[in-house]
Amino acid sequence: MDKAELVFNKVNKLLEWFLIGVFALLVLDVLFQVFSRYILGTSFTWTEEFARFSLIWMTILGAAYLNAKREHLSMDFLYGKFSLRNKRKASIFIEVCIFLFAAIVMGIGGGNLVYITLRLEQLSGTLRVPLGYVYAILPFSGLLIMCFSVYHIIKIYKNKNAL
Repeated sequence: MDKAELVFNKVNKLLEWFLIGVFALLVLDVLFQVFSRYILGTSFTWTEEFARFSLIWMTILGAAYLNAKREHLSMDFLYGKFSLRNKRKASIFIEVCIFLFAAIVMGIGGGNLVYITLRLEQLSGTLRVPLGYVYAILPFSGLLIMCFSVYHIIKIYKNKNAL
């Protein structure tokens, strides 16, 4: 196992545990919300906002995690009919497209969103958290996806017989 693969596996494991933690917090938050509403007879407004922010983080980071595992949604009917050489070319093309999307939309666009919301000092309605911190998951996940795409491209080039 080379150094890049070791780092890749450690980042994936860390990301996996972080996603499990966010999901656990989301479940606890929603359970507390239901408990407080039906048992205590009162509703805490912050629980809905926390659940929304947790879901945002889980979804965006989950996309990066699935990209690392190469388990994102795909339609591979045509891909399955390609020769090994054309599969390699298509895989590299797909990884380049994913890299460009992550760089432009998530990295640049997400970075601008974070910058603008922090500059304007926008706060969330209930928790009063700067929205830039919530949106920071976009450029961070974009950077992860870009790194994973580069890793996959290198792996495709090194291994001539498999994808």
